[in-house]
Amino acid sequence: MRKVSVLVVVGLVFLLGGGSVTVAHHAGGVEVGDENGSVVGQPFKELPVDADLSAIEVGGLKMWYPPVTILDLKVRPGRPVVLKVTNRSSIERGFLMTADGAFEAPTVLKAQVVLKPGESRYIGVPLSDLLYATSGSTFVYRDHLNPQDAGGKLLLIK
Repeated sequence: MRKVSVLVVVGLVFLLGGGSVTVAHHAGGVEVGDENGSVVGQPFKELPVDADLSAIEVGGLKMWYPPVTILDLKVRPGRPVVLKVTNRSSIERGFLMTADGAFEAPTVLKAQVVLKPGESRYIGVPLSDLLYATSGSTFVYRDHLNPQDAGGKLLLIK
């Protein structure tokens, strides 16, 4: 009888532990908006911007700048990740960020927005969603409206 009780307690611990991971994974998802928007109840204008990405044109080449962004999660509190994306070009541009195909999980995180010339948008991702969205630590971003865009990478240091 004692062994059965121990097995039931251990089983409940595993069951509840797995349940909490599922709840954390669905903590709110990607939120896209202007400075008046929010992610997990926190307004964008009250959160620091972790990365500022710009759609630019250089010599006829359309690209997102910077091409590589590194975010060290070890030195920042557990607040949501906020990206500011700005279209500094003269035409409509797209922004698509998803996990690197080599590391993509079935529950891959995906952020997509279309920006008019001069427009800025904020993309907020709960940290739990970002960490559980991929088994790797690399996300790719590109202009989904421009197939020629080389895109860039967001590297997370966990």
